[in-house]
Amino acid sequence: MSSKLLSGKTALVTGSTSGIGLGIARALAGEGANIVFNGFADAQDIATLLENTAQEFGIQAVHHNADMSKPAEIAALFAFATEKFGGVDVLVNNAGIQFVANVEDFPAEKWDAIIAINLTSAFHTSRLALPRMKQQNWGRIINLASTHGLVGSAGKSAYVAAKHGLIGLTKVSALETAQTGVTVNAICPGFVLTPLVQKQVDDRAAKEGLSNDEAKRALLADKQPSGEFVTPEQLGALAVFLCSDAAGQVRGAAWNVDGGWVAQ
Repeated sequence: MSSKLLSGKTALVTGSTSGIGLGIARALAGEGANIVFNGFADAQDIATLLENTAQEFGIQAVHHNADMSKPAEIAALFAFATEKFGGVDVLVNNAGIQFVANVEDFPAEKWDAIIAINLTSAFHTSRLALPRMKQQNWGRIINLASTHGLVGSAGKSAYVAAKHGLIGLTKVSALETAQTGVTVNAICPGFVLTPLVQKQVDDRAAKEGLSNDEAKRALLADKQPSGEFVTPEQLGALAVFLCSDAAGQVRGAAWNVDGGWVAQ
């Protein structure tokens, strides 16, 4: 019998076809969890991802392309997970989008989209996951917030509002499950070199006439005292810890992994 932490359990990770979500999905698969991937990508790329993940970790991997801004599609995602695996034991709310502009210039439709995907989707997934988790008296909900759930940055009103709200949802959900075997926590990463952040690096390099490495150093120097990017693997390892018995009394935490960003 396997001694892996999550053998026989199922993890659903939203926004998991790349970046942080993929790193966390791989870490959970490494502990024996079957994975429900979610996100948009080329069909062949997804097929390769599923095949490689299943073979590498000896688990089952499936994919559903639910648009996380649409409650009906989120419900379909959970119906799919239930059909395939009987339900969701570990829920990682990672899907997110970004847009930068001052409040007076912020397009209303961009605000609505960011709130829907970065915050409201986590409400819908949580409300669908919690009944089964409570019934079996075990479950883990991990919300990917951000340092921007703890502090603000100019130009990011919707993102900061959504991430602050996500930490609020985390705290309330943790209180409501405090006397059960279900825990709810948030992880708050600083800069991770995802495709989204690499675009910021590229834009800065072009604008300021810097090399790519110089642009990376400049970006980190603005916020992250360590001068190093957080990695998806580090976030995955923390997610695994939060799924462990050792973290059974970690409830409602907003755990920053940020190279010292919010210590300043």
